[in-house]
Amino acid sequence: MTALDTPAQPGEAAGPGPKTETGPESGPETAHTPKAAPSEPRRRGAAWLLTVGMIAALVALVLASGALGAYPIPTGDVLGSIQHRIGLGGSSLDRVAESVLWNVRFPRIVLALLVGASLGCAGALMQGVFGNPLAEPGVIGISSGAAVGAVCCISLGLNFLGNWTVSACAFVAGLATVLLVYGMSRSGGRSEVVTLILTGIAVNAFAGAMIGLFIFFADTAAVNQIAFWQLGSLSQATWPKVLAVLPCALVGLAAAPLYARRLDLLSLGERPARHLGVDVERLRLVLVLVIALLTAAAVAVSGIISFVGLVVPHLLRMAVGPGHRFLIAGSALGGAVVLLAGDLAARTLAAPAELPLGVLTAFLGSPVFFWLLRRTRRTQGGWA
Repeated sequence: MTALDTPAQPGEAAGPGPKTETGPESGPETAHTPKAAPSEPRRRGAAWLLTVGMIAALVALVLASGALGAYPIPTGDVLGSIQHRIGLGGSSLDRVAESVLWNVRFPRIVLALLVGASLGCAGALMQGVFGNPLAEPGVIGISSGAAVGAVCCISLGLNFLGNWTVSACAFVAGLATVLLVYGMSRSGGRSEVVTLILTGIAVNAFAGAMIGLFIFFADTAAVNQIAFWQLGSLSQATWPKVLAVLPCALVGLAAAPLYARRLDLLSLGERPARHLGVDVERLRLVLVLVIALLTAAAVAVSGIISFVGLVVPHLLRMAVGPGHRFLIAGSALGGAVVLLAGDLAARTLAAPAELPLGVLTAFLGSPVFFWLLRRTRRTQGGWA
């Protein structure tokens, strides 16, 4: 059979002669190549624009957070004080303004950046590891486990580490809960995503029962402290707390981008990823530990703050696609922006009172998540 006798393929003109244009469905050459080629440059351009925009928003929010509050400080004075501290000129403020800025507001700003970046990055990793856009760090029990540690410490009146006792107990309990969930979900030397999620749901339910039991036996003062901790807040931010969460956040944020390519391969499915050389079980274990480190450290110093790790990666994925090379770093930056903006709103909207940060993020994040759900169902027919 010669080339002239070859049967015509779908979308091709039968018989010899040059191929004629038959519209957008004429074949792969005309259907896919012209459209697919510019998609990557467009995504890169969108990623750069988003990065620049988030950095600009972050700088503006830092200055606004330093200036606004019960004791207002002009933005120019905030800039001058920062320049003076880092040796680039400027001038120091009076004693009260300097103390408010560097002992109250800047520790809170830095802690918001660290906690937001940790939660955003952990959310992106969770969704990549589980291959599920509904996944967030609380799914495998990190937040509820940390809450059990904190509530137990408060209700029993433990104080063996002074002011660090609640944070230390929350951090250790969060890590222990993740290890428990992972160990219980393993069978035959392997773990499965569905088993991990179901085990996390069971552990979350048990942790909720434990929290209720501790609250039942706690006195009134302890119940009030437990309620305040569970609502989430950065009002107790200090430089020692910043230094406590800083190593965990830096280790987790530095390690996460190293696994971006393997997460992209894992998104093809476990079997294709194994054929391409990815040790899926080891990858899942390492990333679950990174997620636990980031989330437990954040929850330990801020309480439970929801929806940051769920909504931020979704919004970035809609804008630039599912590639983890940008998604991981972008989610960290976006989480920092969102939490700093939320904290600024929490302490200024109802001044002189302060809104609970966790309540505010849930109040604003749930409608955004519902909009994402509706949009995905409308454009793709569901999450699948």
